[in-house]
Amino acid sequence: MWVLSKHNNEIIVKTMAGMEHILADELKNLGVKKIEILNRAVKGIASKKTIYSINLRSYFALRVLIPIRFDKVHDEDQLYYSVKRINWTDFIEPDQTIAVRSAVKSKFFSNSHYVELKTKDAIVDQFNARIGRRPDVDLDQPDLSVNIHIFKNALTISLDSSGDSLHKRGYRISSTVAPINEVLAAGLIKLSGWNYKDTFIDPMCGSGTFLAEAILQKNKIPPQQLHRAFSFKRWKDFDQDIWETVIAEAMEKQIDDDNFRVIGSDSNPKAVESAEYNLAEAGLLNYADISTRNFHSYPETQHAHLIFNPPYDVRIQSEDIIEEYKKIGDTLKQKFVSSQAWIISGNIDALKRVGLRPSKKLTMMNGPIESKFYKFEMYAGSKKSKYNT
Repeated sequence: MWVLSKHNNEIIVKTMAGMEHILADELKNLGVKKIEILNRAVKGIASKKTIYSINLRSYFALRVLIPIRFDKVHDEDQLYYSVKRINWTDFIEPDQTIAVRSAVKSKFFSNSHYVELKTKDAIVDQFNARIGRRPDVDLDQPDLSVNIHIFKNALTISLDSSGDSLHKRGYRISSTVAPINEVLAAGLIKLSGWNYKDTFIDPMCGSGTFLAEAILQKNKIPPQQLHRAFSFKRWKDFDQDIWETVIAEAMEKQIDDDNFRVIGSDSNPKAVESAEYNLAEAGLLNYADISTRNFHSYPETQHAHLIFNPPYDVRIQSEDIIEEYKKIGDTLKQKFVSSQAWIISGNIDALKRVGLRPSKKLTMMNGPIESKFYKFEMYAGSKKSKYNT
């Protein structure tokens, strides 16, 4: 059986909370039809080529799933028999490998790990009964990755075309304390409305994730490595010719602007070293000027677009978080006239001490931490006082 038809495949593309609309716009541009926005996901219809393209080129997707069965289940036995009704030999051979991942929010199923075990049992029991041999489990690089989603009593069984979560771009080899998720960084850049002309600055760059994602978006560089081990490459109907066409089209859209630079800095020399290492690993270091610098020592700069994630005391200890945020506000007012700054922080009290009135507020999840993403605008002359608190 062909896992994917050449024209009409229903897909569910997972993303982070708050990014559904920007993902929907991106998917439309990549060729997805009949788009429907869900909670932390977007549903639509896509060709095999488009599914390959989403995996390679999407900045905001976490996984690209192909649903193969919908059902209603109230206990583990119903789940087991629903999974077993699928003819798994259509998708995998007994000498190949499988992995099962689940997302469960239901009073009927309290343990997602047990859901995964029951799903695996149903698949291998079917093989043992029919063929006498069964696929092994490989959690790292399975030939077939099965995704189970249960919300209340609604079951969706999907094949995962991505494999590892797409936020794992492959460039972040060196990391700092509490690094920001790559898809979250990409989404925040898009949500900030950066026009790709104003100077992009991350003055507390850590391991350089904002810098890398800004370069990728501006230059239309695919966020995934071409040799990445996507799951769809191990499917029975993988089409090498279509994949090579997808790569060629992505390469044609890339921009190579010799004059473009992002600016990054951090007061911690080890963080700067980490950022430089990661951008070099991604082949992006030529587009970045990174230095060891305290934010408050920046020169006066106009028409800048700042995005940064200051330290806050949920995960990172600081002697005086409130005082630091006050100094951030003073530096923004004094040195970044005619600019805008977007700050993400899990410390809402500290954000209120910036001393500027946010012109936009968004709520985002940074890992398990509910965070605010605030926009501050610094005007010259009389307009500057408009945002004083």
